[in-house]
Amino acid sequence: MRADHEVADIFRAAGATYRTAHAGHLSLTQLKVMTAIENCRTAALGGHVEACEDCGHWRIAYNSCRNRHCPKCQGAAARTWLAEREADLLPVGYFHVVFTLPAQIAAIAFHNKALLYDLLFRAASETMLTIAADPRHLGARIGITAVLHTWGASMTHHPHVHMIVPGGGIAPGGERWISSRPAFLLPVRVLGKLFRRLFLTRLTQFYDTGKLAFFGPLASLSERRAFLRHLAPVRKKRWVVYAKPPFAGPEAVLAYLSRYTHRVAISNRRILAFNGSDVTLRYKDYRKDGADRERIMTIPADEFIRRFLTHVLPRGFHRIRHYGLLAGSSRKASLALARDLLHVAPEPEEPSAQEPVDLRPPCPCCGGHMIIIETFERWRQPRAPPVPALLIREHAS
Repeated sequence: MRADHEVADIFRAAGATYRTAHAGHLSLTQLKVMTAIENCRTAALGGHVEACEDCGHWRIAYNSCRNRHCPKCQGAAARTWLAEREADLLPVGYFHVVFTLPAQIAAIAFHNKALLYDLLFRAASETMLTIAADPRHLGARIGITAVLHTWGASMTHHPHVHMIVPGGGIAPGGERWISSRPAFLLPVRVLGKLFRRLFLTRLTQFYDTGKLAFFGPLASLSERRAFLRHLAPVRKKRWVVYAKPPFAGPEAVLAYLSRYTHRVAISNRRILAFNGSDVTLRYKDYRKDGADRERIMTIPADEFIRRFLTHVLPRGFHRIRHYGLLAGSSRKASLALARDLLHVAPEPEEPSAQEPVDLRPPCPCCGGHMIIIETFERWRQPRAPPVPALLIREHAS
């Protein structure tokens, strides 16, 4: 069901003005995201006519833009991704771990997204794999699914990585599975210290090799002393690594992943009002507890667009990554060994053929099955009027 107000509505109403006001300051990727969202599910992308096999009710369905930043296009993408990942789940408890960049580092990352978001992934994953492999802690090779989020509750820039980690791993010799404690995976203080050291060491290397860019209020950091002064507070500060309690079971893991893997900066249902110039949205203030967390804010449309575009990822950047047991070409072999060590049945070599899932909503009149009776190209409209139910059945046959 369509939300009362959507990101697309705001882009269509205020996008042209925003482009003009910020000409030369928007990347090609950001411009393409704006256009994709504005055109999503409109005649600009073409579409098809669906009709009910039973009662003949018909409706026009326009094509989706399928852009990964579009709030309306992520549901189908998430379902497809989850179906592929379901076979990776092991019959163990799963933990949720979050690595967050301090504000001083996030400010640098804002102007060096591809470089520092990648460093965030690499430093966080190396931290987890290193501490987990240490015999003083778990002493095993673990698996990690990591997802990058770059936003806070109010769409501000807040880069952090969510990790889903099985509660255990394979021993170095591959002869047994080592389980973590039921409610404890790895010490977060130890994780935070190593994460800080790894990240700052490589960040300094990037600076020394001239790979970092500084603009606006951070332009002075191009001078080395200013850069080191900027980093001085975070070298002494504790970098918080947050570990949530383990999930209740594999079903809970999937439910969580479906909410987080393909989330964008804001969902349409959080937009409460848009009057053409101002946007009212709902968000959570995590500094509060209980019902006090729910907050409402109103911001100008151009500020809403600016915040949204802040979270457009660099072209080709992978925001979902896998490490350890779940990495690349070794994933199938590692998971097969893990299942063997856990004494569970292996996954079948070839998945059984299944009927493709029909994602079209049922007929709003009788709940019947809808079929496509006509397609039309971009900027075109359907050629024919609705057809009787009899012709629909003939079309289907």
